[in-house]
Amino acid sequence: MTTITMADQERRQDVTVLFIDIVGFTALVDRLDCAEVRALQRDYFSTVSSVVRECGGIVEKYVGDAVMAVFGTGEDGFGPAAAASAVQAGLSVQEALRGRLLAGRFPIRTRVGLATGEVIVDTLAAFDGGYGMISGSVVSTAARLQAYAPHDTVVVCSATREITDALIAYQEMPPVSVPGKSYPLDLWRALQPQMAPLVGVS
Repeated sequence: MTTITMADQERRQDVTVLFIDIVGFTALVDRLDCAEVRALQRDYFSTVSSVVRECGGIVEKYVGDAVMAVFGTGEDGFGPAAAASAVQAGLSVQEALRGRLLAGRFPIRTRVGLATGEVIVDTLAAFDGGYGMISGSVVSTAARLQAYAPHDTVVVCSATREITDALIAYQEMPPVSVPGKSYPLDLWRALQPQMAPLVGVS
């Protein structure tokens, strides 16, 4: 019988991590019955996960109103196309949710943050819904960028902007200082693809 070791199932590589959440989610759900919260979440998670998968990403986790997804873990490896697909996913999710009433009655606004960097990828976890599949500081960077994103925008770190600059149009934003970081984080707002949308690139 073949034994799979940690070295076999884990590898070091670059990826792009996407975080998205609902603006004002806590205040919204405080007014709702738990069944209404569940209906809202089901509709929201279904929309986000569908777009992420269409763009070649893997949903790593759902937490409350937040969705974390990973791009660039597929057999083709990581590169500008995978990172651009992550940005495209953020833009497409917001487009899909714009003007829509979740669960038939709840309008929402979202914010998206993306960061690119080196992680350890657990390849076996990637086949089990993605949960716990990556480890690295890029995860917390993406989460913090999302928290500082203006409403209804997609913001990226400098590494993501650099690798996708020929594929996505960006607007520079003022750097932000965040707890735990010894230097300000540069922010770039994604505007639109500069070529046909990239889909199916993992």
